[in-house]
This record gives sequence, structure tokens and C-alpha cells, in this order.
Amino acid sequence: MSLSPIRLPLRRVKISGNSMLPKFKDGRILLFQGAPKAGSDPHTLVGKIVLVVRDSYPGIFFIKRVTRVSDEGIWVEGDNLEASTDSRTWGFLQAHEIVAVAFRK
Repeated sequence: MSLSPIRLPLRRVKISGNSMLPKFKDGRILLFQGAPKAGSDPHTLVGKIVLVVRDSYPGIFFIKRVTRVSDEGIWVEGDNLEASTDSRTWGFLQAHEIVAVAFRK
């Protein structure tokens, strides 16, 4: 068994909206740990829930799932595609826009 180190600080974030239904309902609180280390392999994020701050929306946090990574960047989507604004609208994200990774689901 291997244990992953905890990246501090930890953040509690309350989901607002329906973009992550059915798994995560409006009002649910998720625990996030610090952003991935600079230079770490972004492919390890695929399938993980992340906290995003877009350069074009400073101060606004989005909770999304990383669905793929390419040379262009990181692609994120909400689990409820009909209610989500995500990379289908924004395009690829840059690594610095991922500010935390879900710690407990």
C-alpha cells in the first residue's frame, strides 16, 4: 500500500449549482488540497475533481473533472454536461488555473 502525501493547505468548498450532478449535489462540501506541484505530470489529474480559477474570471472558483490532457493544456468538464460551463466553452486550461485537487469525495 502506498500513501500519497497531503498537500497543504486544505480547503473546504461548497458546491453551488448543478454542473457536477448526479455525484455531487448543490450544497455538498468537498475538501480540496493544494495545487499540483509545478512540473508534475498533468496526466495524473485525469479523472480527478479539481478547483479551477480562470484567468478571465479572477476570484471565481469552478469545480470540474479533468477529462483529458494534451500539449494544448488541460480539458475539464462538469459531470452534468447540460448544466456545465467548462472547457467546451473555455477551451483548454493552463496548469496554473488548477488551484487545488479534491482530497475527499
